[in-house]
Amino acid sequence: MAIGIRFGAASAGVAGPSADVAGSSAGGQLFGQSKWWGFPDMPENLEYPEVPVREEYVDDAGHDAVDEYDDPLTFICQIRCTDLAAVDPEGLLPHEGMLYFFAALDYFLGNLDAAVSPGLGEWEAPCFKVLWAPSCENLHTHSILYEDGTEACLPAVPMTFVGGCGSCGATGDSCDAVSDSDGADGNASWLAADYPSAFGDGFQLLGRPFYDEVVQEMPDMINLLQIDENDDWGLRFFDCGMLNFLISPADLSARRWSAVRCYLTSA
Repeated sequence: MAIGIRFGAASAGVAGPSADVAGSSAGGQLFGQSKWWGFPDMPENLEYPEVPVREEYVDDAGHDAVDEYDDPLTFICQIRCTDLAAVDPEGLLPHEGMLYFFAALDYFLGNLDAAVSPGLGEWEAPCFKVLWAPSCENLHTHSILYEDGTEACLPAVPMTFVGGCGSCGATGDSCDAVSDSDGADGNASWLAADYPSAFGDGFQLLGRPFYDEVVQEMPDMINLLQIDENDDWGLRFFDCGMLNFLISPADLSARRWSAVRCYLTSA
C-alpha cells in the first residue's frame, strides 16, 4: 500500500512556494494543518531539532580555531494524522496527533554555503529527525529567523493525501481519482504519478522506495516518506535524486519514530 501526496497551488494551477494559502492562521502559514514548509506547529514539550556543527578556520591572528554550534534542521512538513484516516484503512500510520519531518536540506534548496550538506547514501541521525505529537491541541509555531529578521523558510503549501490500492484499483494515469481531480479546480497538482502502486516515483507515504539501490541497502525497510525533486521549490537532489525516510514494519507498528533512517540516492 502507498499513499500519494498532492499539494495546493496558486490560482494559475502551478504548484510551488508561491501557492495561495489564504484562509490559514499564523501569518498565512497553515497553522495546525498538514503542510509542506512554513514553520512547524508543535507542543511545548517538543524541541525544534538541530544538528551539531564543527567548523575549523584560521582566525585573524593566523591561529587555527574551531567554531562549534547547533544549526536548526530544515522543517520539511507536518502531517495532521486525522487527515490520513480515510486513505489508511489498515491503520498503518497514526490517525491522531501530528507527524513532523526535518532534515538538513539547506544545500539541496540552493544554499551552497550550508553549514551541513549530507551526501549520497545513508544519512547520520543528527542530519534528520521525525517527531510525533499525540495531540493537535495547544500547538505553538516554532519560527526560525535569519539574522536580518526574515523568515528562514519557504512559504507553507497545503498537503493532501490520496489512498493507493483502495481508490479505484488502477495504477498511474489510468486511476480515476487522478483523471477526475488533477487540475479540475485549478487548485492541486499531483506529485506521485504512480501513487496507487507500492512502487512509484514522486512524493508518497508508505510503499516501496522507488530506487532499487535503496531497497538493496535497506531490504527490511519501507517508505515512511519519500521526497522527490521539485523545481518550483528549488529542491534538487543532485541528478534526479530522492530522499527516503525509511522505517521497518515492526517499528512502524510500534510507533518507534527514533528508529527511522534516511537515505539519499540519485540516478
